[in-house]
Amino acid sequence: MGCPAGIGPEIILKYFTQPQNPMQFPCIVVGDKNVLNVYAQRLAIDCTIIPWLPGDAIPAGQNIIPVYETSELSKNSIQPGKFTKETAIAMASAIISAVKGIKEGWLSGLCTCPISKEALQKSGHLYPGHTEMLARLTASGNQVMMLAGNTLRVTLATIHCGIAQVSGLLNKDLLLNLYRTTHKSLHVDFNIPAPRLAVAALNPHAGEGGMFGNEEEKIIIPSIEAGQKEGIVLHGPFPPDTIFFKAAQGEYDAVVCMYHDQGLIPFKLLHFKDGVNVTLGLPIVRTSVDHGTAYDIAGKGIADPSSLAAAVALATQIIHNRTQLDTI
Repeated sequence: MGCPAGIGPEIILKYFTQPQNPMQFPCIVVGDKNVLNVYAQRLAIDCTIIPWLPGDAIPAGQNIIPVYETSELSKNSIQPGKFTKETAIAMASAIISAVKGIKEGWLSGLCTCPISKEALQKSGHLYPGHTEMLARLTASGNQVMMLAGNTLRVTLATIHCGIAQVSGLLNKDLLLNLYRTTHKSLHVDFNIPAPRLAVAALNPHAGEGGMFGNEEEKIIIPSIEAGQKEGIVLHGPFPPDTIFFKAAQGEYDAVVCMYHDQGLIPFKLLHFKDGVNVTLGLPIVRTSVDHGTAYDIAGKGIADPSSLAAAVALATQIIHNRTQLDTI
């Protein structure tokens, strides 16, 4: 469900009820029934919110929202745009319960609505964000953030760090693991038989032979050569100002980026409404909306559920592709 004070509850309600977002896949909400009821009443959204337990049939029909209840917040504690310790604990409980459901086999995958990193800290779970918490809950490492859309996919070598730190964080092994994880996901999760990866340079003009930086010569090119020896189809490093156009035209299946904004600026230019955040390297399927809690518009009825609809569709596609591969 995401943070009860953010736009997560609203986009869930809209996903289940709006004609342009018909329920095509069997879904349940892991979270708090009271939260959804408060937002439904506030926004005058006509729906029926019902409790659901493992083993129950998932009800068919639009406007019916089954909820696996992980908390029971009071109406007074649910304030759009203002999280509290109580709502933060409820937010974290939903994540923990969803992962448990996947491990136990009564859920197939996880699609997350946005959480607040500050609220997560307040809940007592001291993780930087969703991804790190999911990594701990699934006892896994080497997670990779992919942003995926119909036109462009990007993965990131570094994520939440200052731009001055990027060069020092890059190394051959980190990039080689990133190529492996991206290649495997494109092959398995996206059913691409022979994935083609483009690698973005760190510096303008790919360093221009060392004139504008030597990270390409010292780190990126050796990592590409190592990946090619393993059979991964890698091209680059390309100047960042040209490679995203080529990838969007279909020449490459994903672009490996050196830092956060290098990948997210072109991605969100193309997929601001329908982009999906996919966590690669987890033993479970996890997709997410590619936006934040948007506390400034929470409860105002203007949140767009397009990214959630795309995230649910992609999670279903990945689950199907992994299942098909397991049966071969």
